Amino acid sequence: MASISVRKDTQKLFFNFTYLGKRCREQTHFVDNVANRKQLEKQLAQIEAEIRAGVFNYAEHFPRSKKLVEFEYLEKQEDNGNEQDNESITPLFSTYINDWLEDNKLAWRKSHLLNIESIINKHYLPYFGSLEVGKILRVDIIKFRTHIAKLPGRSGRKTISNNRINKIMDPLKRIFEEAGERYGFSTPFYKIKVLKTQKSDIEPFNFSEVNTIINLVRADYKNYYVVRFFTGMRTGEIDGLKWKYVDFESRCIKVRETLVLGDDDYTKNDSSQRDIDMSAAVYKALKEQYQCTAELSEYVFCNTKGGNIDHNNTTKRVWYPLLARLKIARRRPYQTRHTTATLWLAAGESPEWIAKQMGHASTEMLFKVYSRFVPNLTRKDGSAFEVLLEKNIKL
Repeated sequence: MASISVRKDTQKLFFNFTYLGKRCREQTHFVDNVANRKQLEKQLAQIEAEIRAGVFNYAEHFPRSKKLVEFEYLEKQEDNGNEQDNESITPLFSTYINDWLEDNKLAWRKSHLLNIESIINKHYLPYFGSLEVGKILRVDIIKFRTHIAKLPGRSGRKTISNNRINKIMDPLKRIFEEAGERYGFSTPFYKIKVLKTQKSDIEPFNFSEVNTIINLVRADYKNYYVVRFFTGMRTGEIDGLKWKYVDFESRCIKVRETLVLGDDDYTKNDSSQRDIDMSAAVYKALKEQYQCTAELSEYVFCNTKGGNIDHNNTTKRVWYPLLARLKIARRRPYQTRHTTATLWLAAGESPEWIAKQMGHASTEMLFKVYSRFVPNLTRKDGSAFEVLLEKNIKL
């Protein structure tokens, strides 16, 4: 049923109707109020009347619409008396992908949207852009995967990794699934298996490395890395940490936001909303940091102007040069989070407590990823059980 609806993000009105069996949503610049709704409803009534009379021309009402290419073709088929079933006529991939992006981007983070747009412009459009979306076959998708597999990879790699190929292919699968549902054809993306990838290994720092880094890092970053190493906070969480979420009285850090491309955003997921207990080292570091930045910025760790720190800049100018100078194996800053987990496990803390502190929904991640480091750190490799038997069992 045709209607005038409103976009939640902009509060602007848009037309919502069906034409030639296709759902149409055309945006307007009108804000949501009674007068504007009446004006657009009058126009919508005219559109419906023209559709029923068979005289509706899409371009006359929506000259800047992204759907024009699709409907000009459909209208031409109608005018020529082509009896071909409209459901078998589909738009060009380049036309459909714009609609798909518009329909989905409201649910995505800014960083994810930029990544998807990059994949579309760099890979999808050059290969599929000029093809009719409903006529793309499974063999075309397989050839596309073979094509991208030959592209040069990052950091000097001759080709891109299987992991990267999978990340490029995954959105494409969803694109064809939604196109198939919208235009009534079976998705060509079937029985195309995910490529096998090498399991990525974590590389936590040992006690000696942590101690060296904390004591030899630049003085203005010492508190930052103390908090990173002993709370397990993700990069976006610590870079976006605000003083209002630091509770010295209860000795806890309330993780409520994360920094995404310079903007405050909701945490990675609901489980990431958590309270992290402050150890004595973290409490001391934050007290010292309070004296430095509390009056300068709402952010705990900030630049000289009070703005949030840029993690790329920090990594390139502080983190990697420090590891090189200390002759410690180069590792991403995210390994500080893995270090926290292994140290907590080594200390014998409850897995349930650790999972909660880390923002994991369950303890599965701990036993799957981290537990293998515990024997190396604590020597709890079965010898404790031997001692227990010796003390209590007479054989």
